[in-house]
Amino acid sequence: MKLLSIETATEACSAALWLDGALTTRFEMAPREHTRLILPMMDALLAEAGVRLADLDALAFGRGPGAFTGVRIAAAVIQGAAFGADLPVVPVSTLAALAQQGLDAGATRVLAALDARMGEVYWAAFETDAEGLAVSVGPEQVLAPDAVPVPDGQGWRGVGSGWGAYEQALRARLGACVGDIDPAPYPAAAEVARLAVRDFAAGQAVPAEQALPVYLRDKVAEKPKPQ
Repeated sequence: MKLLSIETATEACSAALWLDGALTTRFEMAPREHTRLILPMMDALLAEAGVRLADLDALAFGRGPGAFTGVRIAAAVIQGAAFGADLPVVPVSTLAALAQQGLDAGATRVLAALDARMGEVYWAAFETDAEGLAVSVGPEQVLAPDAVPVPDGQGWRGVGSGWGAYEQALRARLGACVGDIDPAPYPAAAEVARLAVRDFAAGQAVPAEQALPVYLRDKVAEKPKPQ
């Protein structure tokens, strides 16, 4: 399996190349620099591996939710590459990629939260499958911290920037079901690639034109109506 992935939905910009289980990556914290960085990252990974885009089996991208511009950049870049090389695309949840870092750190149940600004978080719950990969156990939502759904059981780990921004409100809402939190991780292409390999094997790749972003907060793109 040969797959190239990208993730630009937050302040972090990254690309990853999966070649039959070997993973190489590029990652940079670079707010507002994604457009400049992402294509050179992709090109560098392919060049260093001596692989052409057309040699790959598929492409993958973090399809959101996240910052509107960042999610849109990832979708546009991956669609363009997929059309040019006639490759299928695996869209991967940005929240799942974030949750995967919590699972890799030893958790078995993760509450992934990204700061969505405007007093809200992008939110979803994940558990681990038999291979240690993230599986969603609830819908992805954008909502206020004091309105997040309370999961069953205990032993959940909170992961992501939403926990850094709203820890007090989230803990007040969730109570004893949450133990440790880690607000530091950002979604990255490395985890997008790992999840995409699994999803590709499960038949979840789509044609380039169906590689669409997921914003959750759809109204962010709407222009104000004239009064």
